[in-house]
Amino acid sequence: MIYSKYSTVIIGSGIAGLYAALKIEQQVNLPDGLLLITKAKLGESNSRYAQGGMVAVMKDNKSDSTASHISDTIKAGAGLSEFNAVKFISENSDAVVKDLLKFGVEFDRDENNNFCFTKEAAHSVRRILHAGGDATGKMIEQALCRKVHENSNIEVYEQTDAVDLLVNSNECKGLIVFNSETQEYETIYSSAVILATGGVGQLYKYTTNPAGATGDGLALAFNAGAVMQDMEFVQFHPTALAFDDDENRFLISEAVRGEGAKLCDADGVEFMSKYDERKELAPRDIVTRANFNEMSENNVDNVYLNASCIDSKKLARRFPNISKKCLEHGIDISKDFIPVAPAAHYFMGGIKTNLKGETSVSGLYAIGETASTGLHGGNRLASNSLLECVVCAYSVAEYLKSLELKTPKQFGEEIKLILDRYSDEDLVLDELDVQSLKNKLQNIMWDYVGILRSQNTLSQAIEKLEALKNEFQRDYKCLSRDEYEFRNMLTVSQLIAHCALSRKESRGAHFRTDYSQTNDECIHSNISKDNWIADKEKDFVK
Repeated sequence: MIYSKYSTVIIGSGIAGLYAALKIEQQVNLPDGLLLITKAKLGESNSRYAQGGMVAVMKDNKSDSTASHISDTIKAGAGLSEFNAVKFISENSDAVVKDLLKFGVEFDRDENNNFCFTKEAAHSVRRILHAGGDATGKMIEQALCRKVHENSNIEVYEQTDAVDLLVNSNECKGLIVFNSETQEYETIYSSAVILATGGVGQLYKYTTNPAGATGDGLALAFNAGAVMQDMEFVQFHPTALAFDDDENRFLISEAVRGEGAKLCDADGVEFMSKYDERKELAPRDIVTRANFNEMSENNVDNVYLNASCIDSKKLARRFPNISKKCLEHGIDISKDFIPVAPAAHYFMGGIKTNLKGETSVSGLYAIGETASTGLHGGNRLASNSLLECVVCAYSVAEYLKSLELKTPKQFGEEIKLILDRYSDEDLVLDELDVQSLKNKLQNIMWDYVGILRSQNTLSQAIEKLEALKNEFQRDYKCLSRDEYEFRNMLTVSQLIAHCALSRKESRGAHFRTDYSQTNDECIHSNISKDNWIADKEKDFVK
């Protein structure tokens, strides 16, 4: 096995990971250098699929204020948003947006060179910046990737998976990585490991997330002993293009509804007024359940989005990528209905962190979708995700400035045991049909831990996932990236199912048909490996 050391290691190359790398290199003392790890190619991540935009409470946007944004976020969060987290992220948006401009990020502007703001569901005012029309995540990521490529002080490992964290006495001292091209393992020692690995969409049969969104950082942190928070809260986007021609479903951004598009049935009959007075601009959980209910009642695979009421020139200018993708399926969005259906989209739960990115494990940090800061609560407000990524990346870099990042020199028996597991050359493993196992897991999660849940469906999911684990039989070392991803998917799926069973209420994106009320007491669910092992059947909502 190869051994190396770095002052800081960042796992994940989405917007959170890229921006953190640039800010840390810019202002933190790094005697042993900085390493950025991505399991794909640099630039391939969930962030690039973010279409609608990024919330920005800008000082020169006189119609907006942090108080208004805080209020909207907390309302959407169904009581679980942490006020201090929301306030911190909102108040820092202006400074971070201006800093992104220095790294070459360009947001769309009008003919007077002023930022173009749009509005999405549950926002009081237009406060959402966008880039490339409907390619905001892609445009931000491309700009940050260019800066990382140009920076000789940032070393990048591509096609590399983080497979285990080196933790001794609740202190992270590095990690083990696996290069899928060379099939080699490497032990990396570091005093600061930052998880920026994104979400969990690929746990579900239908998702807007790319193939890499398999919950890797969540599984790494959980197995390392970190506290996980609100794992039952998975957000399903109401409008994914209802065609299965890739590993994910193409997102029809909420911004289309923000510009005036209406949901309807095949005959053009609008239905959202039956579910909420805000109609298409109700919070995502409400719109998702409305679409799902219409599909179930009428026994159809999708509903429709009618954007023909929007000026055709504006449609083409504002949504060029959506227009192009729909045209590939013979749909002219200026006059044809767009077939849409719900799909797994965003994970509100995650590794419990403070606003400095610290987890409950010393030396281990988490930012972006893989972290649970308390911003999103039980139902993420549209376009808050990219804002959280950049503000928390900025914040963790600020915090690391105050630390002396010395590479660990002493290692206990716990770490030696981990190293032995991956150094065992005599271990013989039979090849498995991993794709078949993934398909089984995705069907279980969609059918039993999806948009509507109950004790019956969740209990069945737990039983079926346990059977799948017995079929897989890989606790540590695996043969391939696919196996490591499936190992992570299985761990995170079990956590989501157990925590969903434990929350006996409906709140935000978590809807129980057998507990349709929302409890008066609003509490976070927290779980760690210690109480998980003690008794999987206990109620973990403490």
